[in-house]
Amino acid sequence: MKRTFIRSAGVAGALALTFTVTGCSGSGADSDSASKMASITFWGWAPGYEDAVKSFNDSHPNIKVTYQTVQPGAKGGYQKMLNAVKAGNAPCLAQLGYETLPSFAAQGALQDVSKRAGSAASDYQKAAWNAVSLGDAVYGAPVDTGPMALFYNKKLFDSLGLQPPATWAEYRTAAEKIHASDPKRFVSSPYLDYDYAGLAWQAGANWFAVDKDAWKVSMASAENKKVAEYWQGLAGDGLISSAPMYDQAWYTGLGSGEIATVVGAVWQAGVIKGGAKAGEGQWAVAPMPQWEKGDKKVGNAGGSATAVLKGCKNTAAAWEFAHWLGTDKDAFGMLVEKASLYPAANGLLGLPQLNEDPYFGGQRIYDVFAAAAPDVASGWTWGPLMTSTVADLDDGLGKAWTGKGTIAEALSHAQDSTLTEMRKQGLTVAP
Repeated sequence: MKRTFIRSAGVAGALALTFTVTGCSGSGADSDSASKMASITFWGWAPGYEDAVKSFNDSHPNIKVTYQTVQPGAKGGYQKMLNAVKAGNAPCLAQLGYETLPSFAAQGALQDVSKRAGSAASDYQKAAWNAVSLGDAVYGAPVDTGPMALFYNKKLFDSLGLQPPATWAEYRTAAEKIHASDPKRFVSSPYLDYDYAGLAWQAGANWFAVDKDAWKVSMASAENKKVAEYWQGLAGDGLISSAPMYDQAWYTGLGSGEIATVVGAVWQAGVIKGGAKAGEGQWAVAPMPQWEKGDKKVGNAGGSATAVLKGCKNTAAAWEFAHWLGTDKDAFGMLVEKASLYPAANGLLGLPQLNEDPYFGGQRIYDVFAAAAPDVASGWTWGPLMTSTVADLDDGLGKAWTGKGTIAEALSHAQDSTLTEMRKQGLTVAP
């Protein structure tokens, strides 16, 4: 729940211009000694994490990790983490989406563990390592990545004589045929926040960039308008379901065939399997449709790290667990089985769990994502205030999908609101 995240000294410089969280002194944070027993706390929410922690504790008698489940980040988990950092009582480790890491760094909520990480960079896909690094600082260990593809109801497509669309133009044609076959059938459902971001990412419709240590916001660019107008056209023609993603109505639609596709990241496999059991054996995975025939460009949605929060007093133990979680074969095998996570570690790409999947008709779906991962479009940078940016965007998108505005207007509003908040917080903004 990646990747070609572009990080540079420029991003680090821009983050350096932000405010610093108070009340969470890092004094003594790197003074941990080789004590006989170390105890650290880890906050997260992904399925399988609790079992992984138990496995670690069983095999590492000198380190005890206490796992505490929190709400998923966007549903309150991230704010709980930031509040804990400000209060000086945060856990050492937290599950943190790559998209949110710059926001935490901007608020002084992360701890640099580059001295602990040593030469670990070579253990991970380069883009994943870049996602946890800002300048020379390392703020945690990568866990998974989120390259995107097309999940589609093969049974329905076959019944209508449809092939998986290779282009977005073909996707629209398929959408029209699907809806014409039954007015209750739709090609997809509305996309919000990071799911929508993945669609923009593929098209090179960047949202943020850094120019000489100043932030640029480009959510209302011509490239973004192209993507917005495409999806607005589908919605306007009644080809998009009204069922919100992750709502029970969405799962029901996936299981019944009334929602025919999901353009999503690899981890969506676990979401679909877990919530739409009635669709078992009907679904398959194909490459993401392209804007131009013959292109091989992929978006990304999600992916996460085990981040070290500011104030951690035992970074040696914290790093040992964080690195283990993302590189241990047995532990990550459980994460594949329970959450369909796709590893960021180079040594795990041949896991036996990344094999045929009965839900998807025995297809080796992870082969599709393995081929997609190197084609994740480069140039994407997440902004420093993604929580507020996404909240503003979702407000507008929610209205746009129901015809009470447009997606382009939602992006423009989110850009204006983000620029206002960035200036309010003292961030340097490019003219």
